[in-house]
This record gives sequence, structure tokens and C-alpha cells, in this order.
Amino acid sequence: MKTISPYKEATDVILEAGGEPLKLCYQCGLCTAVCPWNVVRSFLVRRIMHEAQLGVTDFDSEDVWTCATCRACVQRCPRGVEIIDVVRAVRRVVASLGIGVVPDALRISAKNIAGVGNPFGEAPEKRNDWAKDLGVKEFVPGTEILYFPCCVPSYDPDVKTVARSVATIFNKLGVDYGLISTEARCCGESIRKAGHEDTFQNLAHNNINLFANNDVKTVVVSSPHCYHTFRNEYPELGGKFEVIHITQYLASLIDEGKLKFSKTMNKKVIYSDPCYLGRHNNVYDEPRKILQSIPGLELIEFPDARENALCCGGGGGRIWMDTPKGERFSDIRVEQAVEKGADIIALACPYCFLNYRDSVLSMGKAETMQVRDIAELVAEAV
Repeated sequence: MKTISPYKEATDVILEAGGEPLKLCYQCGLCTAVCPWNVVRSFLVRRIMHEAQLGVTDFDSEDVWTCATCRACVQRCPRGVEIIDVVRAVRRVVASLGIGVVPDALRISAKNIAGVGNPFGEAPEKRNDWAKDLGVKEFVPGTEILYFPCCVPSYDPDVKTVARSVATIFNKLGVDYGLISTEARCCGESIRKAGHEDTFQNLAHNNINLFANNDVKTVVVSSPHCYHTFRNEYPELGGKFEVIHITQYLASLIDEGKLKFSKTMNKKVIYSDPCYLGRHNNVYDEPRKILQSIPGLELIEFPDARENALCCGGGGGRIWMDTPKGERFSDIRVEQAVEKGADIIALACPYCFLNYRDSVLSMGKAETMQVRDIAELVAEAV
């Protein structure tokens, strides 16, 4: 008889790593039915949960690293089982105990994040280089807002336009904001979902202490992943500050009459809900309010939008892993956008930006389909 897992106490190890929710699962299978992976391949979430319950988890399986933590399964689970916590626990067993293998691309990114505080392996001193010619001041105690753009807009040459657009908007509106010193590190959300708990703890404590020492009270972020972890995970570690996603902040300025648009944008724009802004944090209306406020812009919707939105595939650390052609959710989204007659795919997440950019380029759609962050569109129309 073949032993699936040689670890007799596998269930206990997973439970100790944070997998307690697996006790609640009663194997209805709805998680598998709603998982977006089953649109492009077979991914049996129910089986993963049951194997963990029985102590026969195959820690060497690629399925350990497949979940994009989009929360579709949790949203539909009749018992509210936090399946993502179980996935994180299984990955934590692999990452911390060496039972199984971490994918090469993720392992390199994890090493970079642990070593220099960003997944690109870039020097920490370059974190704020994107703002050098924009006159952005350094955050000091008393500054109203700390703008925290995320590692991707800070370092990626193409995505820097997101952070630069936010700074341009803030400068035009006279917002009192600044950037924290380059001692800041990655928020740690994705690396935590990828099982590297110790790295997350180090990143979080570094940022919490940095923010506290500078008397940060309000943080505006461009990434839903920063938003999620600052808002929902840092408080339990002592992080006490208000967290606002840039779309929430801009929508509030529109409501207050402080943000007005002077230019017309005669384009059909389709908005893609990020999982960590939508399903994880229930922010759906503010991005749409902004887009609908831009003169001439026609907002259209994906066939599966809001709570049912298809993930871009970048969550759960997968943004740093390879996804085979034919299994990329962002490719499906680009096809849907073309069918809907959109000129622009509007985004509110740097991870979505990376995936959609790659899909548009690999699919040969770059000349007819633009990928733009909402902040870019606002900066252009204000």
C-alpha cells in the first residue's frame, strides 16, 4: 500500500501552522465548484481540504502553490471556512519545515524580500526614486498623509506611472502628503500567503515601528494588498493607523467637491475588480464612482464583475510564480474586454497591472487595448 504522506502527524502540523479552519469543513464541495482555476484546469479545493483533515497532504504537489487566494471559495462556503488560512498553513509547513519544495521563482522573490525588503532584489535606497523629479516631500510628524505606493510601483519601470500619477494628483490638489524614508519594506501580504510567516513578521514589525516613530496617522495606498494587510493584519501586531485605498480617497475628494475634471475622455473603459479590494474588503463602488465622474468616459462591466469578478491570478504569491499559457486568467479578461468593445482596461491594483500588461503584450493587443490604473486616468483628466 502506497503511503501518500510519510508524516503521521501532518494534520497536527497544519493545525499548528494556522490551519484550524479545516476542522469546520464538511466536504460539500462548493469551494471546488466556484474556484476559478476550474475554468482553465482541474483544481480540487475540496480534496486539498480533505487530505489535510486526514493527514495525507502531499506537500510536494504543485497544488500546494496553485491557490491565488481570491476568496471566491470562502465567499460561497456555507460554513464560512477560511480556506485561505488552511492554504497558508500548508505552505507555511513547506516553507518553514522544508517538507516539500518552494517553486524556484517564488523562492527567489522570498529571498529578495527577506534580504532587501522588496521582491525585485533592488537596493532599498532606490525605493523612492520614482518621485525624484516630482517635488514630493519626505514624511515628517505632522504631515497629514503618508503615501505608500507598494513595491511594484516603486521599482517596476512600467508601473511607476501609477505612483507618479498619484503624486501628480496630490500636487495639483495641494494634498499634505509625504513619503516615508527608504527604511520602509514590503508590506508582506503576499509573502505571508506564500507561507513565509517569519519574513512577514519581520517586515510588519519594521514598518509598524517606522510608522509609529514618525507619528503616522493616515496611510493612503495604491495596492489592495497593502490595504488588506495594513488594515486587517497589522493591528494585531500593534499597527494603529487609518488605511485608505487611493480609490476611496479620490472618491471622497469628488464627494467633497475638491476633485474636479477639466478634460474629456471619450473612451469605453472596463473596470476589473481586484480580489483584495473587492471580495476581501468589499470596496466596489468607489472605483466606479471615479470613472463615472470623468467627462466623456463610458464605463462598461465585465460579464463577471464585483463579487463574481474573475481573479487576475496574482494573489497568494502567484504574482512571483510562472503561470502556463492557457491558464492565465488575465488572458481571459483581455478577451472579454475585446468582446465588450473596451478601449481601456481600468485597474486599481499593481498586481493586476503586471498581469494585464503581460497578457495584452503576449496576445498582440497592445495597439488596440490600453491597460491603465485609475490614478493614471484621473491624472490625465484632472
